[in-house]
Amino acid sequence: MTSSKTDLRVIRTRKLIMDAFIALSSKKEFKDITVKDITTEAMINRATFYYHFEDIYDLLEKVLSEVLLINLNDDFLHHNELNEGAFLILFKAITNFQKSLSNRCHRGYEETIARIIREQLEIIFYKMLVKQNAASENGALKMTAVILSWGIYGASIEWRTSNQEMQPEEFIKPVIPYLLAGIDGQHKNE
Repeated sequence: MTSSKTDLRVIRTRKLIMDAFIALSSKKEFKDITVKDITTEAMINRATFYYHFEDIYDLLEKVLSEVLLINLNDDFLHHNELNEGAFLILFKAITNFQKSLSNRCHRGYEETIARIIREQLEIIFYKMLVKQNAASENGALKMTAVILSWGIYGASIEWRTSNQEMQPEEFIKPVIPYLLAGIDGQHKNE
C-alpha cells in the first residue's frame, strides 16, 4: 500500500517541478533560470530536485518531450500506416506544439526543441514504415524515417515563420502526394 502512496507523491512532486519550470520559462530566458529559482517556485529543496532530474537541461528535455508526446499521442498514429491522414495528424500536432511554446521558449531552446521533435517523428515514421514494409531493408527504412522527420520538422518551421495565416493542414496537403508516391511516381501520374 505504501508503494502506491510513494508513487503518487513522486509523480506529484515531479509534476510540481515541471510546472514550476514552465511558469518560470514564461517569465525568464532559459539561460537565466536556475535550480534555486525552480526549487523556490516549487517549494522543494535541492535534493528533491536532483532526485527527479540530473540537471536543468534534463528537466528541459523531459518537459518538452512530455508536452510533445501529449500532442503526438494519437492511437491512429500507432496503429495505422503512413498515409495522407497520418501526415496531416503529425504535421498538425507538431505545429500545435510549436504554437503552444512562447517566443521566449523558441529563442532559448530552439536546438533542443528541434532535436526532440525530430527524434519523436523518426520513431513514429519508422514504426509505420516497418509495419507497411516488413520485407524491406531496415537500414533503408530507418534512413527514410530520418529524412521524413527532418522534412516534416523543416516544413513546420517554414509554416511557423511565414504562413501562420494558412491552416497547417492546408499548408502541408499539396506536398503529401509527392511524399507518398515519390517524386518519379508523382511525375508519371501527371
